[in-house]
Amino acid sequence: MTNSAPKPTEKTAVTTDNLPEDIPQAPKAKDSYIKLAMRNMVRKGRQSLWHFFLTTVGLVGLLVGLAYLTKP
Repeated sequence: MTNSAPKPTEKTAVTTDNLPEDIPQAPKAKDSYIKLAMRNMVRKGRQSLWHFFLTTVGLVGLLVGLAYLTKP
């Protein structure tokens, strides 16, 4: 009867240092649009807040104007 148990083998960890050069590496994933927008908003905080304020005032003004014009 033969022993069918697998023989222990020496395994090495695969890292980017010991990969052969001919194996193509996966391209680095690009940041999502939301991630880029959030990073830009943090970097230009004051301008982003000013634009948010102007948008809010404009939208409220539009809604109040439409409500005034369409009242019975």
